[in-house]
Amino acid sequence: MATLSKRSTIYLDPALHQALRLKSLETSRSMSEIINDAVREALAEDAEDLAAFGERINEPLISYEQMVKKLKEDGHI
Repeated sequence: MATLSKRSTIYLDPALHQALRLKSLETSRSMSEIINDAVREALAEDAEDLAAFGERINEPLISYEQMVKKLKEDGHI
């Protein structure tokens, strides 16, 4: 864990808490480490998504109906 850390209270579903405790024991990692890694991974995915949105900002928008029609014409559905 990083030398500087911030304390926080979180509320977990009891089943998730039990699974996290068991994973912590089996992997010899603290629950905080596991949660920090999961949050980092989720934030990294968000950053990738935002970058992709930025790259595609100039693409034309199409409606759901147009998309379904195109998929049908292309033989995908």
